[in-house]
Amino acid sequence: MKQVLYVVGAILILAGGVFFLQGNRLLPSQVMYGKPEWVIIGAIIVIGGIVLGVIARRLQKG
Repeated sequence: MKQVLYVVGAILILAGGVFFLQGNRLLPSQVMYGKPEWVIIGAIIVIGGIVLGVIARRLQKG
């Protein structure tokens, strides 16, 4: 279970990071490029991935 949470958390962090960078015009995109809503969405997704990583770590300890 904890490995699944780590993998899903890592995927969320990567995807959120891409959304964030595209929203900030640092990665090219036809849809998300330069749109501030994608910066916010990307940040929320990254935070969700970090939360999953923390949950997985707590499951590992307990």
